[in-house]
Amino acid sequence: MGGNSKKMYKVFFSFLLLAACGTAYAQRGGDLLNKFSGRGNSSQGSNKDTIAFEHRDDAKDSINISYKYLDSIRMIRMDSSVNDFYTYFSLPAAQQYLGVNGAAGYSLLFSPYAKAGWDAGFHAYDAYLLTLENTRFFKTSKPFTQLAYQLATGKEQMIKILHTQNPMPNLNFGFEFRLVNAPGFFVTQNTNNSNLRLFSNYLAKRKRYAAYFVLMSNNIKAAENGGIQNDSFLTNKDYAKRFTVPVNLGGASASLPNPFNTKVNTGNLYKETTFFLRQYYDIGKKDSVIVNDSTTDYLFYSKLRFQHTFTYSKFNYLFTDDAPDSARYKKWYDTTLKNVSQIAFNDGWKIIKNDFSLLQFPDTKNSGQFFLAGAWLENIAGNFEGLSRNFYNIALHAEYRNKTKNKLWDILAKGELYMNGLNAGDYNAYASLSRYLNKKWGYVTLLFNNVNRSPSFIYDSRSSFNYKNAGGYNKENIIIMKATADNPFISLAAANYFITNYLYFSNYYKTAQYSKVINLLQLSASKKIKISKRWNWYAEATLQQTDAAAPVKVPLLYTRNRFAYEGVFYKNLNLSTGIEFRYYTPYKAYDYSPVMGKFVPQDSVTIRNRPDISAFMHFRIKSFTLYIRIENLNSIAFTNGFGFTHNNFAAPHYVYPGLVTRFGIQWNFVN
Repeated sequence: MGGNSKKMYKVFFSFLLLAACGTAYAQRGGDLLNKFSGRGNSSQGSNKDTIAFEHRDDAKDSINISYKYLDSIRMIRMDSSVNDFYTYFSLPAAQQYLGVNGAAGYSLLFSPYAKAGWDAGFHAYDAYLLTLENTRFFKTSKPFTQLAYQLATGKEQMIKILHTQNPMPNLNFGFEFRLVNAPGFFVTQNTNNSNLRLFSNYLAKRKRYAAYFVLMSNNIKAAENGGIQNDSFLTNKDYAKRFTVPVNLGGASASLPNPFNTKVNTGNLYKETTFFLRQYYDIGKKDSVIVNDSTTDYLFYSKLRFQHTFTYSKFNYLFTDDAPDSARYKKWYDTTLKNVSQIAFNDGWKIIKNDFSLLQFPDTKNSGQFFLAGAWLENIAGNFEGLSRNFYNIALHAEYRNKTKNKLWDILAKGELYMNGLNAGDYNAYASLSRYLNKKWGYVTLLFNNVNRSPSFIYDSRSSFNYKNAGGYNKENIIIMKATADNPFISLAAANYFITNYLYFSNYYKTAQYSKVINLLQLSASKKIKISKRWNWYAEATLQQTDAAAPVKVPLLYTRNRFAYEGVFYKNLNLSTGIEFRYYTPYKAYDYSPVMGKFVPQDSVTIRNRPDISAFMHFRIKSFTLYIRIENLNSIAFTNGFGFTHNNFAAPHYVYPGLVTRFGIQWNFVN
């Protein structure tokens, strides 16, 4: 793991150096151009000691930048709004996580893992991962850099860097880097998650050939303490300093919080690396437009596309405990440890995927309408505590897309079927229909998705993380039906989930499959309500209902509300300040199994939290953004004197911190 990480960081800093050199070269070129065109100081005939002031041209900082996602035809503008803190944070607003940024978590708004084919089964840290699906491919008129830094109580830090540029109109490249580092508020709670992504897209001058490239790495280093030993410690004045509260795992290695100590003695270390390359060549009708005597703009209308996608992925999932507590492992995992100084569980995977596809465009003037048919071959190599196995998958897939030229209709139908191999019989059928009505009623979308998927490999008896379980479970089947309406007045959504043969961990290590059909209904609404000229109320609410006996646990009501004083002042000061609260009704929240990295249902403890209350101030002056946020005001208490010690719970015995202050900046640079 260490060697791969070093290689990735070398590539990252090489890109950073290249970007810096390009910027310096461009600036130097501008100086030389000024000199030879008579705009330099030496050509003005003035005294060399004279200081001249030049009025800044704001147009120099203007930029035309947009991006799109892989397999999408829609170009999106960069978001410059300042009214929502979660555009800067590493987690979504509805995430329930184990008390510190970088720790395991899940969404309070239910959404099943609905992907057919191979899956390792580790998803507690998905919110922190860079993926191919969330990769942005940019097009920009000038080199663009975005730097962000956040500092929070408890010495928590977050760094984000984005750089992209078009050295040629038809070539873009860039990189993203993010680091989340938190020593934690309790013993053995430190996290150090890093992500790196290099990306590029190229379109040939004649517009027949194009390529997309992605190289990314995700590193999760998260200590696990198993929660505090007794909830009563939170109101004991002897444990006013939370780092003195006894925890279930890793307590013997307790040390003062240190952001520079990123070693994980007890916890999970996950490493994912992906190399992605897509190339295609089009056959069709060529055309050109003469712009001037020296410039010709070449056009091309595709009729048939030959497309090849190569993906190489490497995954490594490790749990380690350098000081295992024999009594705790016996109680939680029914495992007897005798004279054992360290335990470790490790699954490793390497996957090579080749996808060959043909695309046919019925309307040469509409690239948003096409038929796709293809097949892929996956070669899968697994290694689980010395046991090595090789697998494969052969799958067929097809897609029809039609975004009409009048932009009123958007139709998408696609499917994939695993014909042979490890996941033979898996399939995914997806269809959506979207219609733009008018400015008043906006968009209406209907969606259907049916997925038949093999159990994730963590439920296989060959996995290092699955012991004392027989395995041999049936395939899960998931049906999703959803409708949304999005317009200037309100956004509405209704979803119904039907899950058959649902797989889960019934406690810390035992696996089970639910024999009945799980039916979960979800209704959501969000609206911006204008209270006065400057005051706005942003309201979100979701209702969820399922059978109480099912192993899926959700709060009946989830709501987030922001009351913000907003406006543009002094021409350039874009301000949003106010108060935010998040609330969800009491429910039997998931427990957490540290070794498996899985959230497990339980029926003995009901989480009854106060509403999460935060105060915030965000403002932007041109390309500079600053935000200050004070979280967990709800934890105020007068037991043992005034303090912020009435902690909310994320899971049984897992505690959110008291008062937390976050300070962050984000700065955009146009080179």
